[in-house]
Amino acid sequence: MNNIHILDCTLRDGGYCNEWRFGFDNIRRIVNGLIEANVEIIECGFLTNKTISDPDVTKFNTLECIASIIPENREGKVFVAMMNYGEFNINDLPPFDGSSIDGIRVAFHKKNRFEALKICEKIKEKGYLVFIQAMVSLSYTDEEFLDTIKKVNEFKPYAFYIVDSFGMMKGKDLTRLFYMVEHNLNPEIWIGFHSHNNMQLAFSNAQKLSTVQTSRNLIIDSSIYGMGRGAGNLNTELFVEYLNENDNKNYQLKPLLALIDEILNDFYQQSYWGYSLPNYISASHNAHPNYAGYLDDKKTLTFEDMNNIFDMMDDDKKISYDKAYIEELYVKYMTTGKVQEEHKAELKEKLRKKDVLLIAPGKSSIEEKDRIIALASKNNVIVISVNYAYSEYIPDYIFISNLRRFRELEDNDKSKCIVTSNIPAEDVYIQTKYRDLLNHEEAVSDNAGLMAIKFLANYGVRKVYLAGFDGYSHDVRENYGNSEMAFITRNAVLDAMNIGMSKVLKEYKMQINLVFLTPQKYVTID
Repeated sequence: MNNIHILDCTLRDGGYCNEWRFGFDNIRRIVNGLIEANVEIIECGFLTNKTISDPDVTKFNTLECIASIIPENREGKVFVAMMNYGEFNINDLPPFDGSSIDGIRVAFHKKNRFEALKICEKIKEKGYLVFIQAMVSLSYTDEEFLDTIKKVNEFKPYAFYIVDSFGMMKGKDLTRLFYMVEHNLNPEIWIGFHSHNNMQLAFSNAQKLSTVQTSRNLIIDSSIYGMGRGAGNLNTELFVEYLNENDNKNYQLKPLLALIDEILNDFYQQSYWGYSLPNYISASHNAHPNYAGYLDDKKTLTFEDMNNIFDMMDDDKKISYDKAYIEELYVKYMTTGKVQEEHKAELKEKLRKKDVLLIAPGKSSIEEKDRIIALASKNNVIVISVNYAYSEYIPDYIFISNLRRFRELEDNDKSKCIVTSNIPAEDVYIQTKYRDLLNHEEAVSDNAGLMAIKFLANYGVRKVYLAGFDGYSHDVRENYGNSEMAFITRNAVLDAMNIGMSKVLKEYKMQINLVFLTPQKYVTID
């Protein structure tokens, strides 16, 4: 075993899960709990000019703000904050006086490394411990990494980090980079390792590093409960227990478990983190995890679709998240399919002078089935279900914009399907342009129910009864009549979907007569 120190980054990396809004009392409790647990280095959050002062948030624009969460008795612990390159004016950083943080971690991408290292040198000149965070370390060639180490040696910061930003680093990758660093980095500089858990390798990699034979001081980053963006991080509570058992360390586990029970579990329930298929896919493509999060939130893609979209990405775009870029790729991918409108005139004639009952799969579609069946049975009503075959009444047509839902249909239902062009399908009734049915609200731009309404409006339908258009509850059990259709996503995404649906429905009501047949739950057009 080596001289290993733990840096807990819960208040910084964990903030991606709750927009850094831990609450002031919780922040202090987390700091005190980490001190009690004997964790050596505590990261307080981000130091950035891109925020306003808020005591409940762990994004800070001054050192005075950070000082408010650091107890008077530090018990020998080191307190740090992270600064993303380009997000804090170094001229605003006062000389070190011991009243706030002890050190600053500077994170930068390869393209900014030379300018970032100049900033790091200035921070050291002001008296702070400087931690060099070479993000996405695997994106460096050996020559680039060695050149970076050479420049780091010139001013000797406190620590230099190997950073597995996308959670894709295998054990052999870690040891290769570690020995490159160990053999070339000034012996006085500590070596750090920051990992993510996209492939569930954070724990095994940390164990592997802890057994490497070296006289170096090592820092391994972790967060309580693994709290962090996407797949999260190495779990502090798991790793301290491992070090206690295998390296005769004296970390205290109970304070960490109390923080999980009393604080972090609530955040987990609101916005879960951890291993998932989308996070695995992003790691396997060496891409920023936010891309996976964006595609997963759509709830329209199979894992093959996600893989295909990642395959479309330019390599230089994978490292930094570009929302406009992934939106463009998503729409491009979804609009590559064919259009088949052989029955367009026939459908227009069938819909002429008739009302449409549009049945979405919300829970009210089962709760109000008698009312739905009564209306569906009338001669002047065409029944169309959305993204599934309604089990209580045989619909005339099924509108489908989700490939996963299309695959779940029985083969004999597909001949009456109206599908969007993103779905590869044969022998369907109509295949219409996906792009033509989008709306401007990002959270629901391709919501199937809204696309169906726009499709009907384009076909001249004057009145549409809406059933099962419930919107989304935070309680997943309340969202679908068929529990097998339920999906889990962040509450913030569900809220945005409800707001977006309400806005678009109000706009569509100006073009077509929309009537809620079942009760409005989480959306409204009133």
